[in-house]
Amino acid sequence: MYQSIKIIILLFLSAKLFATEYTPPIVFTQAEFVNNTTTRIPFKVIDQLIIVEVEILDKSGNFIIDTGSETLILNNVHFKAPQKYLDNGKETNGVHGSLENVKEKYLEELRIHNLNLEQLNADVIDLSHFEKVKKIELLGIIGYSVLKDFEVFIDMHLNQITLTRTDKKGNHLSDKVYAETIQDSIDFKLKQHTIVVDAYVGDQKVKFGIDTAAEYNQLNKDIDSEILEYFYPSRELKLTGASGKKKKVLAGKLYRVSLNDSIYLGPMKTVLTDLKHMKSAFSTKLDGILGFEFFAQKRTIINYKKRKLYFIKSPIIKP
Repeated sequence: MYQSIKIIILLFLSAKLFATEYTPPIVFTQAEFVNNTTTRIPFKVIDQLIIVEVEILDKSGNFIIDTGSETLILNNVHFKAPQKYLDNGKETNGVHGSLENVKEKYLEELRIHNLNLEQLNADVIDLSHFEKVKKIELLGIIGYSVLKDFEVFIDMHLNQITLTRTDKKGNHLSDKVYAETIQDSIDFKLKQHTIVVDAYVGDQKVKFGIDTAAEYNQLNKDIDSEILEYFYPSRELKLTGASGKKKKVLAGKLYRVSLNDSIYLGPMKTVLTDLKHMKSAFSTKLDGILGFEFFAQKRTIINYKKRKLYFIKSPIIKP
């Protein structure tokens, strides 16, 4: 699966600081305190996916960090939802089409190190095909419903994510969160749970979604020919989507991408694919999606409440 699972589902989530006597149902086992509202979490990269180690419901294992998924997702190979909490056989729509037989599991609480989330629904989906393709055991996916109350710093240079709790306006609850220097920033729009930015390919304006779990950047195959001039195809790939179905796509590199007149991106691995279902899923038309290749070039902070992306200055690496 080269793309993330996208689920459109109505859920209710409230968050507050936890009481220390609770036994946490979910723990990032390698997390490090920065202060009482900020936690650093190391991650590993498997096939251009960000993987963190988590303990949840007496199990420990791999979770994907996925800004493109609306909910917390549990793999039904490892988790069974009690019958009274199931919405059996429902169908949901997402950026990669429809998914059938999605069930829900109610969690009394979900704890991320020193923060507590209560009354949370998780989608329960069969991810066995993903485990087979990637040759890893996957417990689930951590999506927007968990991440939205934090400022999220994704640092591919240090292979770590920093989660910082924010107030209703997106301001930090603690001082001195980052030692690094913020170099630039841009505004974004939130369409459902999808981060959408205005960008350019050459001098042509485009709308791109931002998705941490897109293994390759994606470009809409119906995009204007002036933009396709900057896509250099090199081979055909057979990729597995969210439903487990395989499809062939044209892969290559996309050149001359910029976010504004000062934020430029180098050539990025990109696949040419059909994104027309994005409009029906999120009431917006996207020209493409920026994924792992984008985060590999830009140390990025996502602030959902301020609707802003911040970019941290990258170190100069001497040859």
